[in-house]
Order: sequence, then structure tokens, then C-alpha cells
Amino acid sequence: MKVLIIGGGGVVGQKLGKALAARGELRGAPISRLVLADMAEAPVFDAPFPVETATCDISDPASMERVIDADTDVIFLLAAVVSAQAEEDFDLGYRINVDGTKNVLERCRALGTKPVVVFTSSIAVFGGEVPQPFTDHSALNPQISYGAQKAIGEILLNDYSRRGFVDGRGFRLPTISIRPGKPNRAASGFMSSIFREPLQGQSANCPVDRDFPHFYLSPRKCVENLIKGAELEQAALGKCPSMTMPGRVWTIGQMVDAMTAVAGPEPASRITWEPQPELAAILEGWRMDIRPEKALQLGLEADESFEDNIRYFLEDDIQR
Repeated sequence: MKVLIIGGGGVVGQKLGKALAARGELRGAPISRLVLADMAEAPVFDAPFPVETATCDISDPASMERVIDADTDVIFLLAAVVSAQAEEDFDLGYRINVDGTKNVLERCRALGTKPVVVFTSSIAVFGGEVPQPFTDHSALNPQISYGAQKAIGEILLNDYSRRGFVDGRGFRLPTISIRPGKPNRAASGFMSSIFREPLQGQSANCPVDRDFPHFYLSPRKCVENLIKGAELEQAALGKCPSMTMPGRVWTIGQMVDAMTAVAGPEPASRITWEPQPELAAILEGWRMDIRPEKALQLGLEADESFEDNIRYFLEDDIQR
């Protein structure tokens, strides 16, 4: 079993790789090789099988030919230009998020080996005037370029799966919080920074009110769900292999209160509350009621509480 993680140098890619190393198998077969592909060389880690790195450019078909070969059994397609950056740089977003996704699928079609492709989409595909709650049967109506690009990716994945070129399954990720490391270009980045930095003794700004609700999932549960998603049988996915990954809706205030319950009052005192006009247009459409029934029925899970998200960060990622 050869596994390829495209985006293997990122937060989720690294956590996914380490989780696969701890398991040693996927889809009932021992993992024989794991390849971490990214724009820059990804960090490696100990595993009971060879872990290799590959530099690649997902927007370049020749690059995909080099990293996807006939021995590749499972591909986790995590690489993306995220929300705020995709909004600022229209061409880059479409080149990576649309052309790049198609390049991966086209390489699989050319090989004729029908690998499992696990594609990470986003809840940014929802929005506009579509009635809430958003379910797996709601129309996709993205209100930012990133959401549009991910919606196109879902349609491509669905069609390439229907035609038998790949065994695809797509998961619309909730906002993943708390992400470790440095902030990225996601508009939702503050939803990690207002916990990550205060828990590490630093200040952070929250650009929305305490009553702002959103749909969240911890990195630990995200990785568990990606692995479960890879192991689903194609027949269980039905005629639409893309679905929303489970998460839970909490307000910012509830999340800050959860941090206080676990870590005491000091971290919350390091949060400032100043609006950021450059994010306002993106955040305006994010008050979402999302119901991920299909993924729940297939065995994927949400966190029990945001206190768990705080504890996972303290256990897995905090830099003291």
C-alpha cells in the first residue's frame, strides 16, 4: 500500500502522516511507502515503513506525473490556496485549487489504476440565499472565490469517480481549530490564533463579537475522519461522494469560556476585540447552521466539546 499526501508539509498533512505511521496500515493493508509531497520539502518522521518527500507544483501536470505513479494506491489531496489569499489573488486560487485538482485527477485517469482520492473541500461552498440549515443536499452557492474553487473541485471529483477514473470521496472541512504553528492566509485564521497565542502567553485579536457562531473541528478529529473517509467502501458513498465532515457550531464566546474552563482566566485576558474591515465581507456570510448527516451515518465524528479542542492542543501542539 503506497500512500501519497499532497500537502504533506502542512499542519493537517503532517498530523495525518504521523497518524498513518502509528497505524501502519490503511484499508486493511500494510502501508509499504508514504510520500509527503509539497511545494517545499516536508519534514519527515519515524515510521515502520519508508517515509519519502517530494517537491511538486500541483498546478504543473508534469509535476503530478512525477509524484503520482502506478503504484500509488491512496492519495490525500490536501493542498490548497486558502480563503483570504484566494480572494486577493484570483489567478493563483484558480491555478492551484481548480487546475491543480484537475491535474491530479487527470494523472489518475491516464494511469488507469483507479486510486482512492480523498479530497478536502470546505464549508465555504455554502452560502448566499440558500435556506439554512445547510445539509448534504443543499445547493452549493459559494460567496467567495475559494468556495467557488472548492465547489468546482467537488464536481470534478464526483464526475471522475462516476466515470471510474478514481475512487473519490470529498469532505468539506469545518474550520479546524486549534491549528498549531504560525497563522496562515485563511480568513478563519483568527479562530485558532485567539486560543493558540493566548495559551502560549501572547496576545491575539478577535475581529468578531462573542456571539459570532461558526462550525468547528479539532485537528485530531479531522485526521481521524480523513482516515475513516479513506477506508469507506465506494458503494457506501452513494451517487455523490462529497459530503460535509462533522463538526459542531459554537459561538466565539462559548469557545473562549471553554478555554477558561480548561486553562483558567489568564489566556482570555490576552484577547483584544477590534474589528478588521478587510475580513468583514468574507465573515458576513459565515453565520452557518450546518448538518453533516451523511458523514455521521458513515461513522465520522465531531468533537464532544470545545474543551476537548483545548485539551488536544495542550496535549499535542503547545509550544511552551
